[in-house]
Amino acid sequence: MLQTFFQPQMCNDDWFKSLFVRKVDPRKDAHSTLLTKNEQSNLYKIQFHNVKPECLDAYNKLCEDVLPSIHVDKYYPCELVGTWNTWYGEQDQAVHLWRYRGGYPALTEVMNKLRQNKEFTAYRKERGKMLLSRRNQLLLEFSFWNEPTPREGPNIYELRSYQLRPGTMIEWGNYWARAIGIRQHNSEAVGGFFSQIGDLYMVHHLWAYKDLQSRDVTRNAAWQQEGWDEVVYYTVPLIQHMDSRIMIPTKASPLQ
Repeated sequence: MLQTFFQPQMCNDDWFKSLFVRKVDPRKDAHSTLLTKNEQSNLYKIQFHNVKPECLDAYNKLCEDVLPSIHVDKYYPCELVGTWNTWYGEQDQAVHLWRYRGGYPALTEVMNKLRQNKEFTAYRKERGKMLLSRRNQLLLEFSFWNEPTPREGPNIYELRSYQLRPGTMIEWGNYWARAIGIRQHNSEAVGGFFSQIGDLYMVHHLWAYKDLQSRDVTRNAAWQQEGWDEVVYYTVPLIQHMDSRIMIPTKASPLQ
C-alpha cells in the first residue's frame, strides 16, 4: 500500500515542477551571426602585452620598425587598426588591434606567411626578451558600430571592457543598437567588438577623445540624451566585471 500511494505523489510533484521550467525556443543561428554585419564579417585580434618597465621604449621602437611594414604589404590580408600604450589602467602595457578581411581564412593565411618571414621571426624573438606576459582574443564587430578607420590626432583612446553574464550577449546588443546613436554626437565611437576565442562573453568598446576633460564632458552630456539612462539601467545587471584603459597611440598607430 505504501508503494502504491508514493508513486502517484512523485508524479504529481514532477508535474507541478514542470510548470516552472523555462521553455527554450530552438534557434537556427548562432549569436555571432545575429550580431555581426554579415557572414563575411571582419575578424579582429586584440593583443595585450605586459612589457618589462625598463624595456617599454625599446619595445615601442621595435614595433614601429616591423608592424607598419606588415600593415602596408598587400601580401598579408590584414591591417593594423591601432597600437597603444596604456596610460591609466594596467601600466607598462601595449595593446595592438588587427583586422583580418576575410575572417578565419585570412587569419590562417597571415599566420602561415609570417612563419616564413625572417624579419618577423627575428622580431618575435627579440620581443620575447622584453615581455612579462601576453594574451590575445579573437573578436567580431557589432553590426551597429562603426568600422574603425584611421584618425588624425592627437587623441586619447579609452578601451572599456565588459565581462558579461553567459547568455546575455543578444540582450546587450539589443540595447546598444539603440544606444550607439546617443554616443555619436562628437564622433567619439571608434569600434565595438565581442569575443569569439579567448575570454568568452567579453565586449570591448573603443572610444576616442581629445583629452580627459573632453571625455568627461562627452560622457556627462550623454545623460542629457533621452534613453541613455534606460540603457544604463538595463545593461548594468548584465555585467559581471568591467574595466577601463586610457591609452596613448604610438607612432605606428593608424588611429592617432
